[in-house]
Order: sequence, then structure tokens, then C-alpha cells
Amino acid sequence: MSNHKLALKMLRAANRIVITTHFPPDADGIGSQVALGISLNRLGKQAICVNESGLMDRYKYLDSSNIIISSDEYLNRKNKEIDLFIIVDTCSNSRIGTKMQGIAATAQNFLYIDHHPAPKEVAAIHCIDTSMSATGELVGNLISELGVKFDKEMALPLYTAILIDTSSFRYPTVSGATHRLLGDFLDVGVEPPVAYNLIYGAKKLPYLQLLGILLSSASATKNGKIAWVSVKEKDMIRFGVDSEDTHAFVNYLLVLDGVKVVCMFRESGKHVKISFRSAGDIDVGLIAQALGGGGHDHSAATIIEGSLKQVETNIISKLEKILN
Repeated sequence: MSNHKLALKMLRAANRIVITTHFPPDADGIGSQVALGISLNRLGKQAICVNESGLMDRYKYLDSSNIIISSDEYLNRKNKEIDLFIIVDTCSNSRIGTKMQGIAATAQNFLYIDHHPAPKEVAAIHCIDTSMSATGELVGNLISELGVKFDKEMALPLYTAILIDTSSFRYPTVSGATHRLLGDFLDVGVEPPVAYNLIYGAKKLPYLQLLGILLSSASATKNGKIAWVSVKEKDMIRFGVDSEDTHAFVNYLLVLDGVKVVCMFRESGKHVKISFRSAGDIDVGLIAQALGGGGHDHSAATIIEGSLKQVETNIISKLEKILN
């Protein structure tokens, strides 16, 4: 039985379903859970999306049906029986939050739906498909196989999920099948320029000023194979830019001639988040995994404790050794 068939069998058999995603959530996780929840309710099931906390304002437009509630709201409900507990966009329940872990423990059945690499033991009994460009693409296919017709309420979250997780359709996992699914979303009313502006937002001048400072201070190794930028916490505060708005900064480095790996170091308290991108045949997912994180061969991340300069120096040194 394939992963898709296993998931479809479990989805069809269950009636009381809870869907969550990693915490904090991103557009792929939110879009996937919203669309899946709506589609299951269209089949007459009792599906609800529950996250560790409520949605950030920037993501609320993805949930026009208000299907997502917080874990606190869920715990205040009387009827909390769960036939199937689904986690989308991660294959680790340690990432969903402590309250959600407690809720998951009460469910009769459990299912991961994800496109990230997973141990073979996990992949064997869950719906893990690393050939998908985003979890949103995987969920879109499952919805189609369930026989539910797309409408804009489902299509916009799924389109946004794929848009974000492929950096505007530029990653190698984007296929002809991806674009055919995107075509289905356009057919029911999704407008690409509107969808792009809704998720990326109309930026204010301070955003561009911060980006300008970062790009002007970008660094690269002597051979040009590794390039990086560093985001100081004080600069984000100074320009009033939220950390969520910095995710795409690292992608600007991919245009550099001869670059193999690019990364962004973002300071956050006593920790530094490192985002890796690959411009070619270097598997940054394995690099991130070796550093305690994870991700795909072309896009990955990890978080390391230490000062920004200390972590930057240490990681670039390791990257040079890996590439050599």
C-alpha cells in the first residue's frame, strides 16, 4: 500500500479529526491544514484545525472559514474524542507544542502528512512524499483523490503554501504536476499577483532599508562558493521589521556567480537561526542535519546557541571544510 493510499484509507475511515502543524506555523503548514480540514468537512466529517496558539495576524486571511482554533480553546470544549490526529508539514510531534502533544496522546490513530525527509521507519507507516514541492501540493493531491472539488476557500491557502515553500516556484522539486495543480487553483479564482502580495505584503521603506544594509554587508569566501548575510536583532528592532519578514533575504544571494551554498544568520536572543540554500548540487539538508537541524537538499535550517559572530565564524569554517 502506497503512502497516498494509506492516508486516504485513514482519512475515509475517521470521522472526528484534529489537524495541527508545527509551532510556530508557516504558510505551508497553515495552508495545508486549512484546506485539508475544509475538504474533510465537505465529506461530512467533523474536522477541526488546532494549533498550539492562535494565528498571527499576517496569516489570518488564509483561514477565511475560521477553522483554526488554539489549543486552549480546544481544551475548553466538552467533546474531545479524536478518531484521527493529523500533523502536517513536519514528521516530529516534538515540534507541535507541549499542549498539542498532550492532545495528540488522546487520539485513537495518528498520521503525519509531510514532504520533508523522514526516517524509513516513519515513512513506512505515514504519508511522507519528498518528491512533492510542498506539503500543500501533497495535500492538494489527497483532496483531489478524495473526490472533493476545489474552491477558492481551499485553493488560496494551498497556492500560498506552494508559493512560499518553493520560493516562488524556483526550487527543483517544482514539476509539471505542480503547475497543473496550480492551474486548478487559478481556475477557481486564485489570482497570482493578489496571492503574492497577500503573503509577502506591501513592504514599507524600513524593510528595504534593512535589506539594503544586509546586502551591502554580504560576505563570501575567496573562491565565491559560499556567501552569507547576518541579521542583527537590534537592526530588526531599529527598522521595525518582524523576523517573519526576513525569511526571503537569503534568496537574494543565489544570484551570485559561482556560488554553491548561501546562508543567513539571524540573531534571536542567545541563539542564532541559520537558513541554508543550495544553488546546485550541494545537499544543505544533510549539512543542517549534521548541525542539529534539517530540511531539504536545497533549503534547510538549524538553530545554534551562541553569539552571532561566533556562530557565523564557526559555521562558515565548517561549510568550507564540507565543500572542500
